[in-house]
Amino acid sequence: MSYRHVLVAVAITPESHQLVQKAVSIVKPGNGKITLVTLASDPELYNQLAAPMLENLRELMLEETRLFLDELTEQAHYPIENVIISTGELSEHILSICEKHDVDLVLCGNHNQSFFGKIMCSAKAVVASSQVDVLLVPL
Repeated sequence: MSYRHVLVAVAITPESHQLVQKAVSIVKPGNGKITLVTLASDPELYNQLAAPMLENLRELMLEETRLFLDELTEQAHYPIENVIISTGELSEHILSICEKHDVDLVLCGNHNQSFFGKIMCSAKAVVASSQVDVLLVPL
């Protein structure tokens, strides 16, 4: 089966490069599209602990996320259609993106780190209600 548009759930970790390369290997033969999605870290907890000193923490974390996504995009050596930074429940965003952007495969990493633990929970929700294929890649 040939996939036309793959949505890749990534995190700011080296393993995300593996996920992007997997997506490239899937879509490249058919000149398909790739969209990246990640969750922005929410520094609210940190802001409450040191609010005056860390007012710009959210902006710094968002900038770090953007820089990492730029690096992922550049090192993919394949055009990335769209890059989305979300907040909140990842599974809801994944389902919405699939519907709005005609995605036919969702690619998630299977890893023990906390972010990928969230993705796994999200992947279960996506699998349960998705209209598209979901591929969990061991990392």
